[in-house]
Amino acid sequence: MAAITLSVSTVKPLGDRVFIKVSESEDKTAGGIFLPDSAKEKPQVGEIVAVGSGKRNDDGTRQAIDIAVGNKVLYSKYAGTDIKLGTEEYVLLFEKDILAIVS
Repeated sequence: MAAITLSVSTVKPLGDRVFIKVSESEDKTAGGIFLPDSAKEKPQVGEIVAVGSGKRNDDGTRQAIDIAVGNKVLYSKYAGTDIKLGTEEYVLLFEKDILAIVS
């Protein structure tokens, strides 16, 4: 799937969505072989840049999001929408697509 290219300065996710800056993919394998761009896999780790206000419950209240800006997270491989801002790559996804906080 192609990434969406935006020319804006800020993105504020809505509801229970989060905006993640994708980590750089590895340039070489554990054995020392350098990988061309076409052979690199999409990373599944990134840093939270912005979070929405939370999921709205049936009674109208908001359920707080369990993660915060600055957390490094592991997310599902095919989740979310790929977004490109300038030269940086981001992904916009639902909180439920985040698998773990990593350190």
